[in-house]
Amino acid sequence: MDRIQKKDGDQQPAMEGNFHGHDKGGDETRKMEDTGHVHGHSSSQMDHLDPSVIVFFTIKDLKLGKTLPIYFVRKHFPPFLPKEKADSIPFSYSQLPYLLEFFSFSQGSPQAKAMENTLRECEIKSIKGETKLCATSQESMLDFVHNIFGLESYFRVTTSYLTKSRALLQNYTILEVPKETPAPKMVACHTMPYPYAVFYCHSQLTENKVFKVLLQGENGDRVDALAVCHLDTSAWSRDHISFRMLGIEPGTSPVCHFFPADNLIWLPSPTQD
Repeated sequence: MDRIQKKDGDQQPAMEGNFHGHDKGGDETRKMEDTGHVHGHSSSQMDHLDPSVIVFFTIKDLKLGKTLPIYFVRKHFPPFLPKEKADSIPFSYSQLPYLLEFFSFSQGSPQAKAMENTLRECEIKSIKGETKLCATSQESMLDFVHNIFGLESYFRVTTSYLTKSRALLQNYTILEVPKETPAPKMVACHTMPYPYAVFYCHSQLTENKVFKVLLQGENGDRVDALAVCHLDTSAWSRDHISFRMLGIEPGTSPVCHFFPADNLIWLPSPTQD
């Protein structure tokens, strides 16, 4: 990563041009992990929806030939810093004034608000049954994943865009029978808006199902999509956007969502018979 020489002699990571502020799409996905199927809504309802939350569906929708409106975030996020460099930079809300000066952002700017939101989210206490970490380096992410899985081997899965397109929201049709990947344990890692790569990684005790779903958009786009279904939503807030979109109540049905390509899931490797 390029460097920017500061007047006082310190060096800071060069800012990526795409760090403009808070990423609503990624945040909604992550918040849903903490705690689509919208054809039944009127057009006026849809007009007032933030399109970045159109990623929800029910497990009954996972069938060959089903068509769903889906929003896929297509952003390039900054890379991880080397662990030594990441560990040398404070990562704390209490240090926000220093960090804004370090990265040359003015208070009240979109970048400053994004950094504040990320630091606050990373310092919120874990919910019951959750283990979490905001990983600021690849090494810290892998250490966290290793601590969750112990001696088990593991691998990661992501969403892959098979074609290049600028389309964010469109209708997608399921081209093949979705393939379920066993997920007795799962670590989900979500990108957070920050000057360098930060992933909110967490694992929960509740049961989930993980699927790979081959999709084709109206414009011909193909996506090998990663989908997660949360089987127990009884503890989720009644105000969660997914319940409003799907017309269901907490605990009455599994809630599923697609992962954008910059998020990833770690799963235990299948056992060899």
